[in-house]
Amino acid sequence: MKIGLTICAIAIGFALPAKAQDFRPVTDQSEFLALIGERNLTNRLYNLNLAVAPTGQIQGSAMGWAVTGSWSWQNGYFCREMAWGGDPIPYNCQLVEVAGNQMRFTTDQGAGDSASFRLR
Repeated sequence: MKIGLTICAIAIGFALPAKAQDFRPVTDQSEFLALIGERNLTNRLYNLNLAVAPTGQIQGSAMGWAVTGSWSWQNGYFCREMAWGGDPIPYNCQLVEVAGNQMRFTTDQGAGDSASFRLR
């Protein structure tokens, strides 16, 4: 079960239903930070709650295990490295998209798997 959650966490999220056409790309770090603000990325189904700080830190929890990591913005992508419950989640740069209070992350600069969070 933890392996499956780790795979999902690679995209920093868990799927939430939303129409693809509702999402628009976020390619600028300042816009990303304005959207995140003081809010966390959440998913109730997995009891997941992450804080993405402007200082480049990621902290939170998923299914009772700690999530830690760091992030940077590179060439229009959110790049991060994380650990979940002590297990490493490899470095990956991701396309970020937003639709209302949902933020979607797609691995491999938009070519991989996608997952979404609610902004709360």
